[in-house]
Amino acid sequence: MKTQHATAEVNIHLRARAHDKLLIDQAVELLGLNRSQFMMASALKEAKNVILDQTSIYVDNQAFQKILDLLDTPAPQEQIDGMKRLITTKSPWSHE
Repeated sequence: MKTQHATAEVNIHLRARAHDKLLIDQAVELLGLNRSQFMMASALKEAKNVILDQTSIYVDNQAFQKILDLLDTPAPQEQIDGMKRLITTKSPWSHE
């Protein structure tokens, strides 16, 4: 089965120190990739890790259960009133 590779749409250029390029080239040779494939895969992997670090919360089972319990508990009337007030208040930047 042939896999289809999407054609790259943009160029990304970067400058590197000679010894960094040699290190990358050694890794490329070991993996049987070309430099562009290796660098793109590495950059995408790191980008995904950065995004996950900013969007995921890791907790143990006890803390997770506490969160679920809080979400399942109905909001007290004071919080409901506050939420209604927030929803009906116009933002200062609104032009309406």
